Amino acid sequence: MIEAQESPPLAREHRTMLLRIAREAIAAHLERRKPVVEEIPEALQRPAGAFVTLTIEGDLRGCIGTLDASQPVFRAVAESAVNAATRDPRFPPLSASELDRVHLEISVLGEFVPVSDPSRIVIGRHGLLIHLSGRSGLLLPQVPVEYGWDVPTFLERLCVKAGLPSGSWRQAGCSLESFTAEVFGEA
Repeated sequence: MIEAQESPPLAREHRTMLLRIAREAIAAHLERRKPVVEEIPEALQRPAGAFVTLTIEGDLRGCIGTLDASQPVFRAVAESAVNAATRDPRFPPLSASELDRVHLEISVLGEFVPVSDPSRIVIGRHGLLIHLSGRSGLLLPQVPVEYGWDVPTFLERLCVKAGLPSGSWRQAGCSLESFTAEVFGEA
């Protein structure tokens, strides 16, 4: 596997700003108002895909993102936050009364790189994306760490996420890509 060129890490104040943008986007959507817009620094105008994960008391409450790296990262985060709160099919839409209890985590995605040798996947460093037979699935780098998975389990759970049979990652025609992510959340 060839490692992609990584973007420089975000400064702490930029991470804090993205978390504020995500929370404000959700609040504005729930309150049916326009979000309060801050002046966006250049570092947050670079294009990147992003995922926003919502938890309440450690339990998943929503997680949605975009792989599309054609829009600025601040916009990807705002849209993903609203979608995680309102469009994750596993959960009912977040209510305004839940917002104060929600913990936000943001994953800013790096470049996607084809996986030629699955033994080079590093747990905690690489996220994975699979495409096969019109189905796809993605697991963020932090997921196998949270569940204590090894690489074979990570690959099998990725197949499950995509709705594919066990072992599908080995099939001809399967596209498997890795990526890194800068992951940070509210304190």
